[in-house]
Amino acid sequence: MQDNRFKKALLDSQTFAVTWELIPGRGARESAQDRALSQAGQAAAGDVVHALTLTDNPGGTPALSASHLGSELANKGVEPLVHFTCKDKNRNALESELYALDRCGIRNLLVMSGDYPVSGFQGRPAPVFDFDPIHVLQLISEMNRGLSIVGPKGIVRHQQTDFFAGAVVSPFKATQAEQLTQYSKLKKKIAAGAKFVVTQLGYDARKFHELLLFMKQHDLHVPLVGNIYILPFGAAKMMNRNELPGSVVTDQLLAELDRERNEPDKGLEARILRAARLYAVLKGMGYSGVHLGGHNIPYAQVEEIIRRGEALAPEWQTLVPFFDYPIPGGFYFYDRDPDTGLNLGTPVSSAGRSPASPIDLSYRLSRFFHALLFEPGSRLYKPMRRLARQLDGSRWESVFHKVERVIKAGLFDCRDCGDCALADVAYLCPMSQCPKNQRNGPCGGSFQGWCEVHPGVKQCIYVRAYTRLKRYAQESTLENRIVPPCNWDLFQRSSWINYYLGKDHWSQKQD
Repeated sequence: MQDNRFKKALLDSQTFAVTWELIPGRGARESAQDRALSQAGQAAAGDVVHALTLTDNPGGTPALSASHLGSELANKGVEPLVHFTCKDKNRNALESELYALDRCGIRNLLVMSGDYPVSGFQGRPAPVFDFDPIHVLQLISEMNRGLSIVGPKGIVRHQQTDFFAGAVVSPFKATQAEQLTQYSKLKKKIAAGAKFVVTQLGYDARKFHELLLFMKQHDLHVPLVGNIYILPFGAAKMMNRNELPGSVVTDQLLAELDRERNEPDKGLEARILRAARLYAVLKGMGYSGVHLGGHNIPYAQVEEIIRRGEALAPEWQTLVPFFDYPIPGGFYFYDRDPDTGLNLGTPVSSAGRSPASPIDLSYRLSRFFHALLFEPGSRLYKPMRRLARQLDGSRWESVFHKVERVIKAGLFDCRDCGDCALADVAYLCPMSQCPKNQRNGPCGGSFQGWCEVHPGVKQCIYVRAYTRLKRYAQESTLENRIVPPCNWDLFQRSSWINYYLGKDHWSQKQD
């Protein structure tokens, strides 16, 4: 197998890696697929792009499999970077897909939650989200070591794979709770095996710099890739309205694009120049590469952006003011550097920053009863374990379970999964209150603290969890441990009994 050109470029400090995003499109033999293959051929001949990224059902609508198109590109000698998302497949299907990718020689993966499904044949499909990105990264890490499974004749160890998997993070969030939970989840992603990180979309140089500083100061030593979208007014308008979740275009930037589209070239030169300038800024800051995207962007524009970006890179600091598009009243992790317009290395003081919402009585009661009943060493912990042993398998178990179900359904909208993560997320259920069932932190789609799927109606549960925990100076607990995926063997069984008997993910066995 030939060398992984993308991995080699990204890990080489002397090379600035470039990826270019292609969208497979809906269909198998339509113009979208023909265009993607034609663009891939041009990129292969041009030799300035290190990998072609392939989206996986972007916008939550069906499209040609990114994995299949990736295998076609690999056969043509092009290095694919496949978006690998969790939204449409359970853990077995994800594992099967990884086997297929390995078989096809596809090694580069960008692991994400994925856009929430919005349309399909005869209506909206059911989302899956059985794994979150951290669980996928753990699976990939195990496969790279040689996945061990229990077979009929004992432990079987598979041959090692050679995946180079990365993750995504957004530094462009508006509130402290949104931003810091993004960073908490980033730490988990890297601990789970992410080998590189790609930013989501934004046009704030200070935020790009913030992420770079944060990763350096927290010893997150993996390559960082900046996301550059060649931005027309139409797409910007959708991003500004949060119709493309996770992409941030402020009112100020939108107004500039509105003026630019009235130019004779409809703003084309301004779009190319903006992308080239951002390329230069990111390279100058110390990013390891850039990810170029945009709707129907011809390859000639990609080459032009790279050429002009390289020419501008030596003067990158003079270009920082061109990316001064802060979210009004938005949170920054570091104090501003008045000389450069970027950041000092000093984190802002959180003193005086009150939580965004009050702490309700249900959470206070949850903490009280958790400390009383579920903390090892508490007065009632061992008696409850003895009771659980007596109830397990007895005719009284179903009665106990029904009582638990009534209490938890009323307080927490419990879905009776039996592998409870309430204590992991400040007594907010990720299986019922997060549409993407994220057990380890927020997805990237929240906006102004609101859930991607229910904007203006429901707050992101991790914003609420951060608020609750901050009141007790315990917000760091959100990053302390990776929460395993739900074990569906325990579905519709008492999570309390499962906890005390050491059957769930959370239990701490004490004899």
